[in-house]
Amino acid sequence: MRAERLLFKFADRTVMKLLVNKHPLIVRWNHWINFPVLAVMVWSGLLIYWANDIFRIGIGRFTLLSMKLPDSIYDKLHLSHGLATGMAWHFAFAWIFAVNGIIYVLYTIISWEWRHLWPDRHSFRDAIDVIRHDLGLIKTAPPQEKYNGAQRIAYSAIVVMGLGSILTGLAIYKPVQLGWLTALFFGYAGARFLHFWLTMGYVAFFIVHIAQVARAGWGNFRGMITGYEVADRPAATDGGGT
Repeated sequence: MRAERLLFKFADRTVMKLLVNKHPLIVRWNHWINFPVLAVMVWSGLLIYWANDIFRIGIGRFTLLSMKLPDSIYDKLHLSHGLATGMAWHFAFAWIFAVNGIIYVLYTIISWEWRHLWPDRHSFRDAIDVIRHDLGLIKTAPPQEKYNGAQRIAYSAIVVMGLGSILTGLAIYKPVQLGWLTALFFGYAGARFLHFWLTMGYVAFFIVHIAQVARAGWGNFRGMITGYEVADRPAATDGGGT
């Protein structure tokens, strides 16, 4: 199948509309499965966390950061008795998250798609230019391939974060049976600390990702649904174009 198909050409024959193959089916399935799965895992993870909110950062009696919420919030959200519910949902969806992630990583390796996703030596410089362009500090956007530098860094980071969530989750789930793994994260408390902040990383990624999708417009969103994007290409003006 050709990567591009002609849709139509304006009367003045200066612009052609092309249907560009953007996202393979397996990538779209992985993307749309991950969205509700991670949403449920964040919700259920918070139920588990709120059942034991002793998490804090500090030295001795000095507390720099505490995540303990007022009892009134627990009462209003009916979270005080949600531990069993949170654990049941979290463990069930964790397997879906893990399998979906493994399928995606295997696909990127087998198809060599990782070459478009993994940051190269220009990605960090391009990412800075992308941010400057999005903030309106520069007018010209950096060259856009399938993914720009900022997207390469963000999407690769999400894969690494996913692996971190699985490993820290196993360390929390089986701290005795997988004692060696728990020790790698400096014990149960360390694994729980990292697991929590990886979750906050997903939330931050969601917010930025949705904002970027809204900024990019309907065509970008449609591409992740259908697999194709509509692109403009200058047409031949000598009368011999198709």
